[in-house]
Amino acid sequence: MRRVLLGLVAAVVAVTTGAAACAAAAPSDPLTSAPAVRPVVLGEEPHDPTAFTQGLELSPDDPGTLYEGTGLVGRSELRELDAATGAVRRAVPLPDGLFGEGITVVGSSIWQLTWQNGVALEWDRATFTLRREVPIAGEGWGLCAEPGRLVRSDGTERLRFQDPGTFAETGSVAVTLDGAPVPDLNELECVDGAVWANVWRTDRIVRIDPTTGAVTAVVDASGLLDPARRANTDVLNGIAHLSGDEYLLTGKLWPAAFRVRLPG
Repeated sequence: MRRVLLGLVAAVVAVTTGAAACAAAAPSDPLTSAPAVRPVVLGEEPHDPTAFTQGLELSPDDPGTLYEGTGLVGRSELRELDAATGAVRRAVPLPDGLFGEGITVVGSSIWQLTWQNGVALEWDRATFTLRREVPIAGEGWGLCAEPGRLVRSDGTERLRFQDPGTFAETGSVAVTLDGAPVPDLNELECVDGAVWANVWRTDRIVRIDPTTGAVTAVVDASGLLDPARRANTDVLNGIAHLSGDEYLLTGKLWPAAFRVRLPG
């Protein structure tokens, strides 16, 4: 019996020691350990607290107009908003109960992703009528437009490049921070050769060089909403470039959007 007890004790010690060693050896999360800058809050705008925001983009030819894509089955919409008041000017539901995701403007079109439905939607920007549905591989999360191509996130650490006319995938790049992958890339905004991305389930935003996939800046946007207003909301999600280094940030079911300054 004494030998059995000693054996059990030794086994427990070995398991505990091994677990402690593994914990000690586990790398820290590069996203939370990396130096991060805080956004400079310039002001606050109203935002519909029923909007499950998946994509947010300023009209390229009208600074008073925002476009927003919202999600959830049976509640997904494409919306046009008054940029100053957040009021919904017009909205159209997604067909067939599709789950809406990120959006981007390309000329006279608005492309909108769906989450797990395997299609992207092309809308007529002037009339908000659906032009076509195009098949895509994998999930759709965030979307933005660079000259000559679209950039899509799918919830992984990869950015995928799509043809703006056909939506065919033309390539991809893995996103890394200090050599470690950065998964859960969500809403995207393309600005001056860089891609800004919300990181799902965090209050972090990363700036990415889409040529190399390297993260070139990390923003800690926690605390934009005070605790009372943060209750019953979802994650930070929604980046719209306004001008220069000014952006509009919001989240899913957030009652406000924030005009902020981000690092150039």
